[in-house]
Amino acid sequence: MRTLVLAATIALALPAVHAVPVARNAGQQAQPPYLTAAIDDPARQADRTDDARRKIAQVMAFAQVKPGDKVLELIPGSGYFTRVFSGVVGPRGHVYALWPNEYAAESESDVSNLRKLASQPHYANVSVLTQPAAQLSAPESVDVVFTSQNYHDYPDKFMGHVDPVTLDKQVFKALKPGGVFVVIDHVAPAGSGMSDTDTLHRIDPAIVKQQAESAGFVFDGESSALRNPADPHTIKVFDKSIRGHTDQFMYRFRKPAK
Repeated sequence: MRTLVLAATIALALPAVHAVPVARNAGQQAQPPYLTAAIDDPARQADRTDDARRKIAQVMAFAQVKPGDKVLELIPGSGYFTRVFSGVVGPRGHVYALWPNEYAAESESDVSNLRKLASQPHYANVSVLTQPAAQLSAPESVDVVFTSQNYHDYPDKFMGHVDPVTLDKQVFKALKPGGVFVVIDHVAPAGSGMSDTDTLHRIDPAIVKQQAESAGFVFDGESSALRNPADPHTIKVFDKSIRGHTDQFMYRFRKPAK
């Protein structure tokens, strides 16, 4: 009873946008053995120093990825999440690490490093894809589409001003019925919409939710694991005072099963 009262008290103390009951226990459930094994994989030893800050266990639990799943990861960066996805889905699953051509041109070293990763027998279940930003597709229907800190890039000039709703519709099509789309990004001031995507590299969570729902998704919850109330939301995410510790929302959208 005391646990329930405490949970209710915390929920009431948070702003309304964060009080989503469906996800209140996202980071509190017992960690399944396959997730523990993936996180503890010696092959990702260099990543371990970032695990506490990036809340890897909570993020993966929230994404609901499991053995045998097919995952489409958009703009995978250094492969930090890719390596864990690979370990979780195992030999029966697959991870498609997708680079929009426009972004790949700006991150050639990351793309090259990820190709090297995918060539290793340990990561035989990883494939690297490149395609135009405005033409997202997957080789097969997937269970999870995941993007971290990059949703805000799609409407920007260097990406060709891709309409995020177009992106969301393509993600919707790529997912299996019942599949999930997980979006993590830097929080912009409430009511700012997409006005800060190219300047501060932030986006208003409300516009993301609106866009995804307009594409047919059902909002399936959020996690506060990456929230930071000390972030003023008005400075660039690369500012040394906040870099690596920005206030980030984590939303999960589900494609209806029928």
